[in-house]
Amino acid sequence: MCASFFVLSKKVDQQKLRECFMRTQSRGPDMSRLIELPCGYMGFHRLAIMGLDARGMQPFRMGRDYLVCNGEIYDFRPLRDRLMSHYDLISQSDCEILLPLYHEYGTDMFRVLDAEFALILYDGEHDRVIAARDPIGIRPLYYGYTEDGGIAFASEAKNLLDLCDRIFPFPPGCYWTDGSFHRYADPAHVDQFTMESEDAVCHRLHDLLIEGVRKRLDADAPLGFLLSGGLDSSLVCAIARKILNRPIRTFAIGMDTDAIDLKYARMVADFIGSAHTEVIISEKDVLEALPQVVKILGTWDITTIRASIGMYLVCQWIHAHTDIRVLLTGEISDELFGYKYTDFAPSPAAFQAEAEKRISELHMYDVLRADRCISVNSLEARVPFGDLAFVRYAMSIDPVLKMNRHQMGKYLIRKAFAEDHMLPEAILWRQKAAFSDAVGHSMVNDLKAYAEKTYTDEDFRRKAAAYAYATPFTKESLLYRELFETYYPGQAEMIADFWMPNRAWPGCQVNDPSARVLSNYGGSGV
Repeated sequence: MCASFFVLSKKVDQQKLRECFMRTQSRGPDMSRLIELPCGYMGFHRLAIMGLDARGMQPFRMGRDYLVCNGEIYDFRPLRDRLMSHYDLISQSDCEILLPLYHEYGTDMFRVLDAEFALILYDGEHDRVIAARDPIGIRPLYYGYTEDGGIAFASEAKNLLDLCDRIFPFPPGCYWTDGSFHRYADPAHVDQFTMESEDAVCHRLHDLLIEGVRKRLDADAPLGFLLSGGLDSSLVCAIARKILNRPIRTFAIGMDTDAIDLKYARMVADFIGSAHTEVIISEKDVLEALPQVVKILGTWDITTIRASIGMYLVCQWIHAHTDIRVLLTGEISDELFGYKYTDFAPSPAAFQAEAEKRISELHMYDVLRADRCISVNSLEARVPFGDLAFVRYAMSIDPVLKMNRHQMGKYLIRKAFAEDHMLPEAILWRQKAAFSDAVGHSMVNDLKAYAEKTYTDEDFRRKAAAYAYATPFTKESLLYRELFETYYPGQAEMIADFWMPNRAWPGCQVNDPSARVLSNYGGSGV
């Protein structure tokens, strides 16, 4: 990952400006630069992934125009070759092509980019600022307003603390210019379903996911893979192993007492022949990491925090013990094809509406988790299930086919790869287990027990009532909210709500976000 920073104001205290800018240096430890422009200040912290030498450092400049971008432009090389005939491109960085593309297409370029990106562009010819974010929000971007009415953009909310009173997540699929947001893409919404047979749908999903993985294997820095032992990460690893035709490096994490998924991750690693590492953690590790995890996430959401602890600690280990710079992960499949709780969807229309909501909000939850846990450890996340073509197609499938009609969640994806024999049958047809539980049921139990010891019943009632927005409803949620307010005071509205099962559905009236509390969880977590 990298970190972008921009302040459209010349009245900001210089010491405060630099202090805010440096808060995300771990996202880009290789090189940092903060420059003054006619309208304000632009900064960048670089993690070199494509074009590793100093020529790939940002801000990029073309004439009077400047650009910073935390992003990955997929299959950029043919575009670069075409642009070379008209523009002087000096690096092998994929993001260098963005200024020439802007010169050719203006803001229309956002509609055609196959990319994950968050960028800020200063058009010096027209004294105009443009900021934009990819359609799913895989790359982070926040904004707020300075005391003198200027706008500021940054990769993380922490950059804008002390500069802006209120901090907002930049809406995915939008660009901002001249004081207004403009929607250029909404992959969560479809006007018409793809009315194809189950076999045809599975064939298309198969090919699109393989292509999504292939594009994300292009890096000038070493690659690694997070492997939980669940379906999604296992598929990503198996596909990558087949494409690369060489052993890959996989990493799994689990508690020292009851790590459910370690055995499944090991089964996958043995099957595909990966160089596999297990990272074992304890209750002490979990509780010591908790404040730091809340600080890096900038959230109070229970699900996000629980699931982040294991991811943060495994990424910390990878950073400390390997040369890996890029990690592929299995996020976003659940939102497209369903969780355990979506088995309770009362109709296909309700299933589709829930998927649309979840995809639209992903940037505040699972995508945020993956970005922060990975980037704070100076690594880059790549998410094949978030490939735009894959997401758009998956959302266009008739939701009748995505409903759990076979007593097996994500049946379409499983069937799509059944004939490839890339994975053991026990993995391909294994029921979904919640990640935070699969790291070890004891982890969540330890967190709940710690919260129980922290607050009496009276403490909980009194302190929870002080929060009118997203009021904590358990001692654990109060613990997280108080930690959040320590680091991000008054910024709770950056997160829309608790990531919970849809309580309007029968069977989903629960007070814990874990799928473990649902009546249909069954043998998922064993």
